[in-house]
Amino acid sequence: MTDVFRETTAQSRTIAVPLSHLSLEIGHLYMEDLEGGPDRLRELFTRVRPWADAARADIAARTGAARPRVSTCFLVDDYFSRFSTPAELLPLVLDAAEGAGLVIDYLARESACAIADKVPLAQSVAHRLVESPPPGSYGARPPVSESGWLANGQRSPSGRSQAMRRTAPWQPPTETAARRHSVFLDVELWDDDKDGNRTWSCPLLAAVWQLARLGLLRNEGEPVLLPRPASPRGHPRSWDELPPLTQLNPAAAPFCAYRTCSVLPARFLPVEHAVRIILDQTDVDHGAVEQITARAHADGITPPDSVADRVSYVFCPEPSR
Repeated sequence: MTDVFRETTAQSRTIAVPLSHLSLEIGHLYMEDLEGGPDRLRELFTRVRPWADAARADIAARTGAARPRVSTCFLVDDYFSRFSTPAELLPLVLDAAEGAGLVIDYLARESACAIADKVPLAQSVAHRLVESPPPGSYGARPPVSESGWLANGQRSPSGRSQAMRRTAPWQPPTETAARRHSVFLDVELWDDDKDGNRTWSCPLLAAVWQLARLGLLRNEGEPVLLPRPASPRGHPRSWDELPPLTQLNPAAAPFCAYRTCSVLPARFLPVEHAVRIILDQTDVDHGAVEQITARAHADGITPPDSVADRVSYVFCPEPSR
């Protein structure tokens, strides 16, 4: 028998994560929702409840499982604005959800989609963007790593011309995968202030959030944004003391899942359109994709090849102001 020696650093190892059939997001919380008080929160969850029930029924039909594994999650914005404290806010949210017959299994901070446990998740995903060059493009547009903008097609030419040359006629932007007519979208991924401090955009953070829920984020093969149990001492008085992802329900199904569904107010539709464009052009961790696909097949499920197609939405009416 011949001994085979390999360098450990040359072996790539992807650590697995537990998986549900569906990760069901039952809301985002932003300043305007909190300003409406407990009544607005109750109305928000009351509107979400029937759509959440429909999502559960749909995944049961898709998988053929009598009791599919479904976990629920909720995202609180502590990145763009910090309002109230976890100790004051979270009891209101949990009570409103319970009053509508909903249980929140996992609570995430939006800032964790930027950096979680010192891992720069947003930057990592930004580095994995691979732009799809539209037909006929000639490289005049700077790459996304320089511009901070990602499109689903070809921009309209600027129309600038050199001296003594005729201005080129206007041309419309075109969507790369258009169905007869284009729906062109150019997505801003970040901006930098005069001191070079970067603020990630809502669409990029939401794309990170979807990848986390699909179990596709890794840092050198290690899973990131892992849930931690809620503190027995109650909710902290500072957002920085709250874990990036908190497991509120000890009996919850796994946070990550083969598919995601987000039940959101209609105002999130433009952002989530941008999220799909980002996901379509993200070179996700191949080891994680292969691992999850194999496990899905063992579970009797055939997941879509496209990561974006593993994500679904329900856009429900806005609560009253």
